[in-house]
Amino acid sequence: MSVFLGSPRVLPTRGVPTQGPLTDRFGRTATDLRISITDKCNLRCTYCMPAEGMQWLPRESLLTVAEVVRLARIAVADFGVREIRLTGGEPLIRPDLEELVAALGTELPGVPVSMTSNGIGLAARAQGLRDAGMTRVNISLDTLCVDTYARLARRGRLTEALEGVAAVQRVGMSPVKLNAVLMRGVNDHEAPELLHWALENGCDLRFIEQMPLDADHGWTRENMVTAAEIRESLAADFDLAPDRVPRAGAPAEKHLVRRRGEQTVLGTVGIIASVTEPFCEDCTRTRITAEGHVRSCLFSHHETDLLHLLRAGATDADVAQRWREAMWVKPRAHGMDHTGLDSGDYVQPDRSMSAIGG
Repeated sequence: MSVFLGSPRVLPTRGVPTQGPLTDRFGRTATDLRISITDKCNLRCTYCMPAEGMQWLPRESLLTVAEVVRLARIAVADFGVREIRLTGGEPLIRPDLEELVAALGTELPGVPVSMTSNGIGLAARAQGLRDAGMTRVNISLDTLCVDTYARLARRGRLTEALEGVAAVQRVGMSPVKLNAVLMRGVNDHEAPELLHWALENGCDLRFIEQMPLDADHGWTRENMVTAAEIRESLAADFDLAPDRVPRAGAPAEKHLVRRRGEQTVLGTVGIIASVTEPFCEDCTRTRITAEGHVRSCLFSHHETDLLHLLRAGATDADVAQRWREAMWVKPRAHGMDHTGLDSGDYVQPDRSMSAIGG
């Protein structure tokens, strides 16, 4: 079943492969699976969710542990997917997260299972997740200032997030990646401080340009802190040089980091410039929303429902083929036939980031 999240349009169906990996009309192959396991979150970050929250999906609409595992098995066995990332909302909202991670490890031994999290509550569960088989965690950390954190997240929980970072390191899940979104006039001056902290604490920091996926639809190009501005801000304390290791579809452009005027490489920093320096032509992602819809592009207005197939007794082959069809019509870029999140013809999806899955 196709689900149109805007005005319906005719989707091309000729040429859809009937076997092999998830490819699209532009020659891209999806090898990185991101599955959202909840749309709920315990923060209300201004660039993602309205202050009053959202209308959450009913529990019966969410993928169960068995359904997540089945989709992951199809992705690995039929499509050659090499990594699974659990997203949300906030994955730690799910009380059965450890059960899910263990089930994935049993079904798909050797396939890395990671998670994107805000770190709230992670300190108490890090060991259990590690024991279950989780390999790595990405943690959102936009600021080191208590007041700024409360302003951005609308919750005063910075200490809990930092405790989550420390706990993940303590149990040996590495590398710990930190994701930071800079907001003009709020935390845009903190880029050097965040990088100092990340380097001193053995974390990999990635700055992410704010994308037009906020629930309030308040994003503007003028208020967005660009990749160029981030690099300029970091240059006050650091010398950055391109990392020559191939990106291999990774969204972050990585830079080697040295202190100003010194030769020793301290680590790396990544910048994800989805707006100003898009990398759509190298995208390797396929996304499943919390209610089991394939979302071929983060900015798409079209989804394909797999959950009804799972619950209607469809075979794995049926599910796989519907998934291939969904990815075949993946737009060239930014939900359109060209890049341009700041272009006049870009239309923001109705769904926010928390509802889509990161």
